[in-house]
Amino acid sequence: MDVQSASSVVLQALTQAASQDTAVLKPAEEQLRQWETQPGFYTVLLSIFNNHMLDVNVRWLAVLYFKNGIDRYWRRVAPHALSEEEKASLRAGLITNFNEPVNQIATQIAVLIAKVARLDCPRQWPELIPVLLESVKVQDILRQHRALLTFYHVTKTLASKRLAADRRLFQDLASSIYGFTCSLWNHHTDSYLQELQAGHQDAALSSLERTLLSLKVLRKLTVHGFVEPHKNMEVMGFLSAVFERLKQFLECCRLVGPGSVCREKLEKTVILYTKVLLDFLEHHPYPFIPLIQRSLEFTVTYVFTDVGEGLVFERFIVQCMSLIKMIVRNDAYRPDKNVDESNAETLEAHRIKSAFFTPPTLAEIGTRLVSKYFLLTQEEVAMWEEDPESFAVEETGGDSWKYSLRPCTEVLFLDIFHNYSATLTPVLLQMVHNLQGPSDVDDPAQLLLKDSVYNAVGLAAYELFDSVDFDQWFSNQLLAELQVSHNRYKVIRRRVIWLIGQWISVKFKSELRPLLYESFLSLMQDPDLVVRIETATTLKLAVDDFEFRTEQFLPYLESIFALLFQLLQQVSDCDTKMQILHVVSCVIERVSTQIRPYVACLVQYLPVLWKQSEEHNMLRCAILTTLIHLVQLGVGVCARVSQGLGAESRNLYPFLLPVIHLSTDVCLPPHVYLLEDGLELWLVTLENCPAITPELLRIFQNMTALLELSSENVKTCFQIISAYIYLSATEFLQNYAEALCRSFCDLLKDITMEGQVQVLKVVEVAVKVSPVLASQTFQPLFPLVFRGVLDGERYPVVMSTYLGVVGRVLLQNSCFFRTFLMQMAMELNQEVDHLLGSMIEMWVDRMDNITQPERRKLSSLALLSLLPSDSSVVQDKFCGIINISVEALHDVMTEDRETGTLKDCMLMNHLEEPKLSDDEEPPTEQDKRRKLLLLQDPVHTVSLQQFVYEKLTSQQALLGEGSFQALMETVDSEIVRQLQEFLQGL
Repeated sequence: MDVQSASSVVLQALTQAASQDTAVLKPAEEQLRQWETQPGFYTVLLSIFNNHMLDVNVRWLAVLYFKNGIDRYWRRVAPHALSEEEKASLRAGLITNFNEPVNQIATQIAVLIAKVARLDCPRQWPELIPVLLESVKVQDILRQHRALLTFYHVTKTLASKRLAADRRLFQDLASSIYGFTCSLWNHHTDSYLQELQAGHQDAALSSLERTLLSLKVLRKLTVHGFVEPHKNMEVMGFLSAVFERLKQFLECCRLVGPGSVCREKLEKTVILYTKVLLDFLEHHPYPFIPLIQRSLEFTVTYVFTDVGEGLVFERFIVQCMSLIKMIVRNDAYRPDKNVDESNAETLEAHRIKSAFFTPPTLAEIGTRLVSKYFLLTQEEVAMWEEDPESFAVEETGGDSWKYSLRPCTEVLFLDIFHNYSATLTPVLLQMVHNLQGPSDVDDPAQLLLKDSVYNAVGLAAYELFDSVDFDQWFSNQLLAELQVSHNRYKVIRRRVIWLIGQWISVKFKSELRPLLYESFLSLMQDPDLVVRIETATTLKLAVDDFEFRTEQFLPYLESIFALLFQLLQQVSDCDTKMQILHVVSCVIERVSTQIRPYVACLVQYLPVLWKQSEEHNMLRCAILTTLIHLVQLGVGVCARVSQGLGAESRNLYPFLLPVIHLSTDVCLPPHVYLLEDGLELWLVTLENCPAITPELLRIFQNMTALLELSSENVKTCFQIISAYIYLSATEFLQNYAEALCRSFCDLLKDITMEGQVQVLKVVEVAVKVSPVLASQTFQPLFPLVFRGVLDGERYPVVMSTYLGVVGRVLLQNSCFFRTFLMQMAMELNQEVDHLLGSMIEMWVDRMDNITQPERRKLSSLALLSLLPSDSSVVQDKFCGIINISVEALHDVMTEDRETGTLKDCMLMNHLEEPKLSDDEEPPTEQDKRRKLLLLQDPVHTVSLQQFVYEKLTSQQALLGEGSFQALMETVDSEIVRQLQEFLQGL
């Protein structure tokens, strides 16, 4: 591409690509895409975005196309890679001047220079850093800023490289430029402070921006540029200076009013200083040890004393608390139990921490955390009143809550309490003691303080196990506080029920649970929505607890479930509905079949809720979970009326099956969220369905694409396929045999050993359920299985599965097996008898790979089914067949206690209905189908002892006495003796 002639053409295409008209935009984008690989294209782009006279949108697009081209074509090994000559020219052009007037374009140019630097600096681009260092010294404000911006992005990119050689190069760079960068940072910082004191706002803002950029560079150099930073005086000098600069910048907050651009930049700079300390501590805990004392003094002074009043802001407090937390919990500062085994650095760090965290200091920190930072703010109280649902969601961990001050203070409180519980426990208990008895509803400050103290007691529940008699506290005070109905006392009602939830799995007597359930009934009818939502959350914790007893809960089940359902309908926010629905699911799961009489209303409501939650996939996940529990209980999933539900719950399929179809259709976007739960619902629906329906059969159309995904859900997919086979093998295989076999063949080409086993288990189930149809369906798979047997598959689990499949076919569809054997003989160009002999020989040799008694008996039955035979090959392998049979007899023969004779323990002659306790779930429809199948399975209907006797008798009749005795003499005498013992009395 000729640069001079192409410039106008490319400029026109970029102009069209910036158009809002898709008819103009699309052809231009296609044209630009074709030019991406043309020599000279990026030189033209460079000339366009460096031309400040052109339209900003066009120049912006030119930068983006250039930046994307670096990712695709800059590397020498890339297809259509740029020539070295053009790259050299582009590198030179990128750093010719730093005078871009548009901030957004300047940032993008800095980023693309950094991308080139990542690939070429310093080897192919040694002049980059020197040019940048010279450019940041110029007097021109704009050029200086743009050079600093580029310097930062280059440093950031080079610091992110992780190969050892690249890290060494960056460390060399850091050593050579660190002193200069420190001087630059000090210069711009002093300039900012001087300009601010003089009242020159614009000049101050300009200096502050350059201070921020130079500090960003120093952060990367300090954290990633030195292996042993504590040995570098400049590094440690900079880190020590950070504390003084932080104090200066915090004082500047008095001079700069809130809400201004300068204030925003000022706060960003303060935060960046704290990030320098946090990053250095994270990457260099031992070199940080000399800074522990100053860090703790600084953070505690500004956050936990009056010094910080009027200076600190929320994000700064969060950063300070994070710094304290990282020092307190740092493993590098924690001595071993055997102190003599700890290194000197660790002991020094521990000494500094112990000297700082004296009992008075800890008491002050603990008290301030609870009495100041745990308090509900005015904004939170207002949110509670105006939007209770949003408040409830935020308090239980909403997105904005995660990044706010409250969770940070709670984590710090827990870390400090855990490490210094002996000192802090009496402090907290004294705060509790000071607030004993009901609080004055006319004193909001006392109510909020009690809320904070109870919050602390709940968070520290495990630490307070030996110090608090929670059962007595619950009975003597907390229960009474739950009964105070005044509207202003809702803060305490809500906190107390939360507190109980924190302690219920720590220390809560089972005898007190009925009293708690009574409280649930009252609080679920509380006038305040937040209290009701918190009660539901605590209910989940109570029901999900190890000590939960169904019989204690049953007297309250109907009322509580009705109130839960009422709450589910009352709330409107999807996150809240999801939260309540999780509680509903948990209750259903724990009380099992006892819930059946009460779920009719829920079954009717779920279709409505599903429709309302079209844009909220996580709520739909909760609905799927609830449906899974309902279906497992046999609620409304079949054509008959479920127990206790009445006629309105007849057949949930019109809702259930479309839900399954939507959730498991990989062509629809919601499957990303719903697939796992959708597959589980599909499976339990099949397992609990008494008969196949056309609609249920039709859903299987989704399975082919699911198997192609080969995701972590593939095991559930195999279970679903097996469930269809158990449910209605004939209809299922007639409809989907070809597609299913094709999917299995594709899977077996590229699947793990475990995956192969799962596929073949499905095939084995199919042959067991429908021998003739399944043999025909999966015939294309059998050559793979047969070759695996002949080759002696080295993985025992796979070999065992191969033999299970072959055994089923041989035993249950012998005609097909003979035909298949002839086909394999033709393919392998071998005699049928030779092939059969090789199979038997390998089977006998690998019998030890089979560990399940059922499969071992199956192998014996399958090989015995070859008798009687006058085939020389079968007679040649007779000894091995008898050996396997005797091994299997040892596995299955047990003594009958009544008669004292041996019997086959695997025989089943009738279907026994097990007696279930109240806590046990009844068998699913699939469980019943499996048991019925057992009554048709030769493994469970044919006596191995009798089968061996009959086959040997038939063989004797075929060969005659003499020849048969000669055949028996090929068997080891000890094996013969054991065989005779098993066959006594027949």
